[in-house]
Amino acid sequence: MNINTSNNHDNGEQDQKGVSKKRYMPLLLINYTCLFLGSVSSSLLSKYYFNHKGSNKWVSTWVQSAGFPFLLLPVFLPYYLFQCTQRKPFTRFTPRILSLSIFIGLMLGLNNLLFSWGNSYLPVSTSALLLSSQLVFNLILSAIMVKQKITFTNLNCVILLTLSSILLALGSNHDKPQDLTPTKYMIGFVATIGAGLLFALYLPIMEMIYKKVYCYAMMIEMQLVMELSATILASVGMVWDGGFTEMRKESKEVFDKGEGVYWVTMITNVVTWQLCFMGTAGTVFLTCSLTGGICMTALLGMNVLGGVLVYREDFGGVKIVSTVMCGWGFCSYVYGMYVNNHMMKLLDDHKQNINPSIEMAQPQPQPHSDLHLGLGV
Repeated sequence: MNINTSNNHDNGEQDQKGVSKKRYMPLLLINYTCLFLGSVSSSLLSKYYFNHKGSNKWVSTWVQSAGFPFLLLPVFLPYYLFQCTQRKPFTRFTPRILSLSIFIGLMLGLNNLLFSWGNSYLPVSTSALLLSSQLVFNLILSAIMVKQKITFTNLNCVILLTLSSILLALGSNHDKPQDLTPTKYMIGFVATIGAGLLFALYLPIMEMIYKKVYCYAMMIEMQLVMELSATILASVGMVWDGGFTEMRKESKEVFDKGEGVYWVTMITNVVTWQLCFMGTAGTVFLTCSLTGGICMTALLGMNVLGGVLVYREDFGGVKIVSTVMCGWGFCSYVYGMYVNNHMMKLLDDHKQNINPSIEMAQPQPQPHSDLHLGLGV
């Protein structure tokens, strides 16, 4: 297999996504769908676990990454069973990429623990709105680490989401469950903000690493290693805290919906978390870290509505205003993206009309460009 990889990612998004639109759009839609289904359902299922007397934070952390064996299917089946690709799994998976994947996986495991800690104390709607603060960190870190351009629409979105979280914090005294102490509520509040910060750091780091990744299949392989590392970290915590023994006891004696429902909840939680993480990783790979953060923030509004509809959580004036501000900020960002893309298209058309011979003289895309969007064929 003779593949020229010397210019990988040299042309940025155009090289990565602009060559094979037929393959790019289906992949992007699939990742958006995984992100939507995974984010909403995993948040609701995690809360369902805690609402029905599940109490182990390490168990909730462990299920977020324990579904990594599902990723073995798209990694190995295309080459060994379907024989639809010439690329052998983990080809060009260098020691540096391996070490980075392990490090990011450990960071992801810590993020999962903070999320579980916050989700065990806070209502779904409050937790979702607090997590919207990750976009603030994401924009700042993206500007520093991947040179993301800060525009008026970016800044407007960040300000609105920040004010939304501050407003929620100021009005949170009336949102505490009756059996929750102020100390535990504050712990959940701080843990959720910490989870948002770590996730915001995770996104631009992944964008930087993906610049060294030349195909979609390698991205899945990296995700497999990261999820495995996060699972090992959570398993160590489970052993230290007696989590595996606690799961058996919890399913039979503690969980008030019965043992069968308990294990169904665990299994579906494992699956939905994998959908969420794969959708996030795929979105960052196919677009950029800021777009991934924006999509996650938009889905937080769905989590708020899900908490209200499924668990009958309070949705008073503070949450209404916070949700409206969150949606307003997201819409302003989407509009800014639309205007920017429209202007770039007009500029490209103008350049082609001025001197079409220059375009004809440009070298044709190398075969490796399609590898960004496929399984490494």
